Amino acid sequence: MLHAARPTVRVRALLLSGSPLRYAAATTLSAPKLGAPRAVGLCALIASKAFHSKRRLAARAGLGSASETEASFVLDGGYDVQPLEDGTGAWLAHRSERDVPGSGPGHDWVSEVFADAEDKHGANLQDAARFQVPGAQFKHRPRILVLYGSLRPSSFSRKLAFECARLLELLGADVRTFSSHGLPVRDPALEEHPKVQELRALSMWSEGHVWVSPEMHGCVTGAFKNQIDWLPLNTGSVRPTQGRTCVVLQVNGGSQSFNVVNELRRLARWMRMPCCTNQSSVPKAWQEFDDDGRMKDSNFRDRVVDVMEEYFKFTLIMRENADFLVDRFSERKEIAQKGRLLSQAEKEANKA
Repeated sequence: MLHAARPTVRVRALLLSGSPLRYAAATTLSAPKLGAPRAVGLCALIASKAFHSKRRLAARAGLGSASETEASFVLDGGYDVQPLEDGTGAWLAHRSERDVPGSGPGHDWVSEVFADAEDKHGANLQDAARFQVPGAQFKHRPRILVLYGSLRPSSFSRKLAFECARLLELLGADVRTFSSHGLPVRDPALEEHPKVQELRALSMWSEGHVWVSPEMHGCVTGAFKNQIDWLPLNTGSVRPTQGRTCVVLQVNGGSQSFNVVNELRRLARWMRMPCCTNQSSVPKAWQEFDDDGRMKDSNFRDRVVDVMEEYFKFTLIMRENADFLVDRFSERKEIAQKGRLLSQAEKEANKA
């Protein structure tokens, strides 16, 4: 006996899992197992769940990314190669010409690698610069903050940080480097200091960080850690760095080690920052840079290019999902019960 083909009901639900991406899930349901009325009911249930999920996310808008106000942060004269009178600004100190992205002194190897017009390298970075996330809603250039961990005039971490900044600019990022000259040692009484306010605003403006530190006594330098210490652990009950990407690099005066990049990854994890899988450790850094502060052609330089190319793509992908990644069960539960996230002080007061 032939059985009639069992009718099926095709149910397509739009699951609002988080801003800005929305994930569509299609499920085929067999009518004998789940009749059309029940399927329609399931659609309504899913739609209701999506609505409430969207409403919960709206209550936490901006997690993992900057608000419009934070993203518009700028100082008059901040985009320059020289600092302002109060020591702030000089966000383009990595450039030799203020209005030429990716420019630098000496041999401009970054532009050569990016374009490779004469096919000297057999590869270029233009395809990476053209990379777009399918369905991406963010169209602006990725906002990247570069931090380095030395104040010396001949700082190799600064030289490496500047090379990273130049590469990212040619790839298409909006890059700001921060100089910690004049940044006071962490002291709650100095939170209104111009350099402190600048650093915090730059972090909130950013969608990703580049961290470069020398190795000092087997660890990060105090100059670098001081910058991290000035970034608040939380604002209310939310870590302001969470959801922003991070990439880590280190320089050594001696043989190669990975103490610093491992420590930087631990810091990024503590600050809920997704860390790029690639990294760079440059040994005997004094041998790897010329008199103009540019990296010499070597496997170490190639690795830096690899890291920046991967990090640029990583940030483009991750920023689309930042809010979704930091949307947590416990916090949704607290919002449902309390109407909002409570600060740590409020939580402690409730315990008492």
